[in-house]
Amino acid sequence: MLPLLPLMLVCSVAQLFAFQSTPLPFCEMASSGARSTNTLRRAFAHSFLSGRWLTRAVHIPSSSNTHYFLRSSPSFSLHLSSTMRSFSSSSPTDATNNNGVKEEREWSNYEKLVRKLYMTNLFNPVKLGLENMDKLHKAIGSPMDKPNISVIHIAGSNGKGSVALKTANTLRLADYNVGLFVSPHISSFRERIQINGEPLSESQVEKYLKEIYDICEEQDIPATFFEITTALAFRAFAQEGVEVVVLETGLGGRLDATNVIKHPALSIITSIGLEHTRILGDTLELIALEKGGIIKEGCPVLVGNNVPLQTLQRCAEEKKASQIYQCEDLLGQDIQKEMIEGNETFEDYDAENSRISKAGLILLQFHLAERISGTDKTAKFILPETIDEGVKIRPPCRFEELDIEVGKTTKKVVRVILDVAHNPQAIDYLVAKLRANYPSAKKRIVVGMSSDKDLKYCTNILLDYVSDPSKLHLVEASHPRAASISSILEANPKLSDSHYEKPKAGSLNEDGRDISSVSTQVEKALKMAAENNETLIICGTVFIMADARETLGIVEPRDSGVISEVAGAGMRSSQENFSSDSNK
Repeated sequence: MLPLLPLMLVCSVAQLFAFQSTPLPFCEMASSGARSTNTLRRAFAHSFLSGRWLTRAVHIPSSSNTHYFLRSSPSFSLHLSSTMRSFSSSSPTDATNNNGVKEEREWSNYEKLVRKLYMTNLFNPVKLGLENMDKLHKAIGSPMDKPNISVIHIAGSNGKGSVALKTANTLRLADYNVGLFVSPHISSFRERIQINGEPLSESQVEKYLKEIYDICEEQDIPATFFEITTALAFRAFAQEGVEVVVLETGLGGRLDATNVIKHPALSIITSIGLEHTRILGDTLELIALEKGGIIKEGCPVLVGNNVPLQTLQRCAEEKKASQIYQCEDLLGQDIQKEMIEGNETFEDYDAENSRISKAGLILLQFHLAERISGTDKTAKFILPETIDEGVKIRPPCRFEELDIEVGKTTKKVVRVILDVAHNPQAIDYLVAKLRANYPSAKKRIVVGMSSDKDLKYCTNILLDYVSDPSKLHLVEASHPRAASISSILEANPKLSDSHYEKPKAGSLNEDGRDISSVSTQVEKALKMAAENNETLIICGTVFIMADARETLGIVEPRDSGVISEVAGAGMRSSQENFSSDSNK
């Protein structure tokens, strides 16, 4: 009985998660014996989330610490300190109304389901591989392999999200029912899965996510966050009558959950740069081979300019792709390239992404015409002017330019640029474009990074650009993958004279991150930019952008604190929580 006590103790904390389900009581699992390790782990996880052992959770105010008194059924209780803050700071009935007054409300089903999803990786750490996703895809009927759905599969170090959006937007304008799957999101989980330019509704997420959970439980599939999210997208696209799916990989390609599709209409590899080197490899060629894993036998592949071409050509040949194309094969030489003149010469990455999208859409038209041959359907041709219009779109936070009013009485307008440049290649492009578009403007930069990036190299690029470290504001996102202020300063001591807040105990989350860091520095930088007639750039990891956008006053769908406080749980390595032997 003694070995069960730690698990029983954890189970007694479960009411704080308040997810309603019907797992086996732990004592029943222990006495009857679980069918497998996966079953035991998942049943324990569901019980942990559901709080079935508790009859009541009471918040007890304290002058020194926040505690929770938990009364279990039938026999014991405990105090839980605020170290469990990310799981307990909002109970199932905590909410704040528009007047800032705390009131009681029940969590919505959407909040419960997505909250549970974010915490999945706490119980299902993964090895790289497609076994779970293969099972899940088959369990929902393998919709992405059906002949009535065409899939465009896109990988790349930079540009894949932009190319995906441009491609999907053009198809929508051409009157196709189009599904778009991208990651990560900025302000709402629902941004990841879109149909005809609109995120899934909360009710659609509730419906299809519950179906995926039921399948995982019934078929004993220990799926992870990204695998479940991918299956959710596939299920929604199939059920909502989507004709074309534009699918962005999450990480790499070869072993990415999206790579269960067997016959894409087109594979696109936008660019190759040094990223996630611990997982994908430490050379461009190794990373290219991982991205090239999306190439399939008998299917065409399109590659951008910034790739190791010979490596991908060999990969396409080995995988027996029908043909490998470059943009000039379809569009001719880009005689009027949009160039940026700085210390070096760069091609405008948005122009490059638009060009890749245009080339991909030309290739796709052959497939779409072939798909309906022999049927009574009429081909929907994508006109050149539709393509030109469709590729103009940009994702949020990709050199997004805004004018923000500052001041209550005497208002001043500050030009703000949001960009998720997060690795050396992307930051070089950002700086080059700033030099070209704002050559004489004074600059101020707010930057936050992910912990798996080259912090010294990335921040040195920005420091060289502004010259003075006092023009930089360092922030840390509350997400567990974000780099802390201390790690940035340790990597680059030259930033010690930058603006940043020393974390205060009362503002730290469970990972020891300052949850007010982004809003505090964005407000400070905005005020200083207004005073000094500066352009403000907010860049780096996507994980700082939701807080930055909210601080700037941008109104858009945004997940509640009930969800955001657990976003990233168990995701310390890209989309997944990789186990120690994940590279085997």
